[in-house]
Amino acid sequence: MMLRVTATRMLLRAAQALFTLWLLSAIIFSAMSLVKGDAATQRLAGSGSPEQVAALRTQLGLDKPLTTRYQRWVKGVLRGDWGNSFINGRPVSHVLWERGRFSLALGATASVLLVVMGVTAGVYCGLHPGSVADRLISLLSLGLVTLPEFVTGTLLVMVFAFTLHWLPALSLVVPTQSLWSQWPLFILPVLTLLSVSLAQNIKLIRLGVIRASQSASSECARLNGVEEVRVILHWILPDALGHCLPVLARYIAYLFGGALIAETLFGWPGLAAALLNATLSRDTPVVMGIAMVICTLTVLLNLLADSLTALFNPAAGQGKH
Repeated sequence: MMLRVTATRMLLRAAQALFTLWLLSAIIFSAMSLVKGDAATQRLAGSGSPEQVAALRTQLGLDKPLTTRYQRWVKGVLRGDWGNSFINGRPVSHVLWERGRFSLALGATASVLLVVMGVTAGVYCGLHPGSVADRLISLLSLGLVTLPEFVTGTLLVMVFAFTLHWLPALSLVVPTQSLWSQWPLFILPVLTLLSVSLAQNIKLIRLGVIRASQSASSECARLNGVEEVRVILHWILPDALGHCLPVLARYIAYLFGGALIAETLFGWPGLAAALLNATLSRDTPVVMGIAMVICTLTVLLNLLADSLTALFNPAAGQGKH
């Protein structure tokens, strides 16, 4: 019965995820059409006559009604065709691959470190509240949370690039070389990405572990002579992590999406910078492709978080519906 209820709940969440993605696509597409100017005026800015601009708008289909253009885009995506860039004519799928693999590598590295370091430090501090390590980590986390990412990134560049000369100030990736062989280029962008998310997740997991350790189920287990290691593994960790997984998933989605500040600050050739350039040039197909990849990843990670929450903490999962 429980499995049937869980399966029904997940099917409902999957349907909600699909509806959310459709709604987001409609909102983003409409927002791009409301922005002053279009790709034709941007492409021929200062070099084309009004007749040439009008002809280009017709060629790109920008003279069609909004609903017609959106329906055409949806039909193309359903066929696996993301369209071509309005600015240079390149297939959007090529842009997604060329830029996406850099954001994926950066996001995967930051996400693995976030999970490993965040869970390890948060659990340790929660199990040893008031210890020297707990106070130091809490103090460091508080300092990182109060600093905006661009400030943290700037400080890292000043210390490790300009003062110590240990790391490059810009992540100038060489396309012909293996990305992982250029691992020093990852360090400063990853540290910048982790500065806020790691600190907040450590605090969240620490608080969850403390609450779970003081819960009635944990105290009852201890009173019945259960070893502390088993109490931690069977009661404290599932309860604490079950509540923290949705927030952790949102931060992972943020890291995979590529932080605009980190990519811009270090010249990282990822999706965020490409999204900014496409938005400024009113390149709707590229904006839609990148935005929907990021939105889909975010929705899937949150769906995964809900599944894990229901697995580790069924009561919390039922309470959400």
